[in-house]
Amino acid sequence: MTGKASPSAGALAPGDLWRVAVVGLRTRKLRAGLSALGIAIGVAAIVAVLGLSSSSEAGLLAEINRLGTNLLTVTNGESLFGQPAELPVAAPGMIGRIGPVTEVQYTGAVGNVNVYRSPLVPSIDTNALSVAASSLALPSDVGTSLASGRYLNPATATEPVAVLGAAAAQRLGIDRVFPGERIWLGNMWFYVTGILNPAPLTPEIDSSVLVGFPAAETYLGFDGHPSEIYVRAATSEVDAVDAVLGATANPEAPNQVNVSQPSSALVAEADAQAALNGLFLGLGGVALLVGAVGVANIMVISVLERRSEIGLRRALGATKSHIRTQFLAEAVLLSLLGGATGVVLGTVSTAVYASTKRWTIVVPPLAWGGGLGAALVIGAVAGLLPALRAARLSPTEALWSI
Repeated sequence: MTGKASPSAGALAPGDLWRVAVVGLRTRKLRAGLSALGIAIGVAAIVAVLGLSSSSEAGLLAEINRLGTNLLTVTNGESLFGQPAELPVAAPGMIGRIGPVTEVQYTGAVGNVNVYRSPLVPSIDTNALSVAASSLALPSDVGTSLASGRYLNPATATEPVAVLGAAAAQRLGIDRVFPGERIWLGNMWFYVTGILNPAPLTPEIDSSVLVGFPAAETYLGFDGHPSEIYVRAATSEVDAVDAVLGATANPEAPNQVNVSQPSSALVAEADAQAALNGLFLGLGGVALLVGAVGVANIMVISVLERRSEIGLRRALGATKSHIRTQFLAEAVLLSLLGGATGVVLGTVSTAVYASTKRWTIVVPPLAWGGGLGAALVIGAVAGLLPALRAARLSPTEALWSI
């Protein structure tokens, strides 16, 4: 008749090992909790950094996919003498004839004109707002939309009517469009017909007050030259269009034209964020190191305080391997408790922050798996020396402390 195999004399059964490890921690709850806290803080920092980085990257990719990478901007550069150059009035039309170009919209900076909430506002309080003439289908081209009201149309583009960028509306204290809403622009009243949502690819529009080209020429002394042209091209032909935009916009002086791709700024932002992630991961590693010192400290003190227990167990037949395994298991369990707590805290922090930013919540397996793995290694390393020290105590030497 065969029975269930029993553990060898030199090893503790898993259930017995679990019980003695838990009892060792439960008798010193406050000290164990404080030691686990260091591990929890380090793991939480690592999980949160990796989780927020992944969530931010997912949000950035979603935003780039939504806005598209096929937007190019053409702006006026400088002349040979360092003076601001002018784009030809016909530049938008010439760019529109490039084959892969699908849409062309443009603005023109209106200089020496400020905008205020009312004529009673001191002239020095300009709020860093700019005034620009705009073509009539600008929002869809630059990847934004109306938060309130209506955009310019062929009728309102000829009248003293304005549309506010998101930041401009906020600085002017206007959060929605009411009938008869007005602003003081160029020493006269302009009616507000719309407010734009933020434009991530073209932040200069956020702080602008936009009027129609005809109205800018009639009421603000605008010369009609565009200063920024927004070009949408077939995605597969963006590089080819980029290569000819300067010469097409200003054939006489292509070197006085600047061409850029706004989506590259979002990619640069992600790269800068990745550099900061390395710093925070380093801080998390320092916290884990401090936690490891705390675990090692509590295990050394535990060995000193529990000499009588060690001696009694040795006298009752426990081997050096049993004692060594018990203290090593306590250290590992303590670190894993801290690691699990840190994973929960880091995941919750990631979820809360990502939700406020409307990102997809992403906690990669590397984050929580790496956190628990680091806690396991730290517990094993920090508890190894105290466990070996406890195992070396002879029964008679340990019982002297009774």
